[in-house]
Amino acid sequence: MKIIIGVLLAFFSILLGSPLIALVMGSLLVLVFKLPSDHISKSVTTNLLQVGIILIGLTISASSATEIAFKYFPYVSAFVIIIFFIGLFLANLFKVDRSLGILIASGTAICGATAMAAISPLIKSKPKDLFAALTIIFVFNAIAIGIFPLIGVTTGMNFESFGAWSSMAVHDTASVIGTAIAFGGDAVETATILKLSRTIWLIPLILILGILYQDRSKPKFPIFVLLFIIAIAAGTILEFNQDTILFIDSIGKIFLISALFCVGTQITFEAIKEINLKIFLFSLSLWIIAIALSYLIINLFI
Repeated sequence: MKIIIGVLLAFFSILLGSPLIALVMGSLLVLVFKLPSDHISKSVTTNLLQVGIILIGLTISASSATEIAFKYFPYVSAFVIIIFFIGLFLANLFKVDRSLGILIASGTAICGATAMAAISPLIKSKPKDLFAALTIIFVFNAIAIGIFPLIGVTTGMNFESFGAWSSMAVHDTASVIGTAIAFGGDAVETATILKLSRTIWLIPLILILGILYQDRSKPKFPIFVLLFIIAIAAGTILEFNQDTILFIDSIGKIFLISALFCVGTQITFEAIKEINLKIFLFSLSLWIIAIALSYLIINLFI
């Protein structure tokens, strides 16, 4: 019965095409039936997300991707570095545990849950700290998908500006893309390209933390990023017509909405209980600064 209901909720989310509804439906499935957070394997979520991203790559021309990447990468890099160090400062100010502070600073600056999961073993963070950080990020992601498009419309942002803003201000890749899809137009193309360029900063972070915490692990270059680049090249060479591009885009969004549904299933009551007011205020303060800084960068320097 639970499987049938889960499939129906996922199908309903895909049918509506709403990233926020997909997140909520996934959360309801787990919370109502009190399922474990790993009821749907995280590898399933990752695979769905990566396939969706690669399909989007097929609809992007190499010239536009290169232009966007070169135009924004210096600003994205500045954002990542500034937010990470502000995060460390605020963690000290709020007297948050050092490892938890590094987790949330990394997640806010670079790529949300992916960054936190990657560095957690390096800095030997406690499981409950990682759980709490992931839950907070999930909540912020859900809020972003709901309100960012409204802010974008209200302030008159164009598709490129909104895509660039969401790629910096929203934590996880799935939620960045979900936010851009909710805004519409070509925002998802800019958001995807810049979010992946932001994710690359995870490599030097792992190297530095590996040295500081005396871990010999070597960072692995995310293969799907390479596949995304290959997809852009393939789409440029094959020169799909508009109908084909719309079809590929629709299929890609189905994978992304499905991934967001799976992301929603990763929240549990146990994770919520691990969050106290101090940790939440620290995380919220850092996110507000990230939102404001990225918005200023987009509107003042670009």
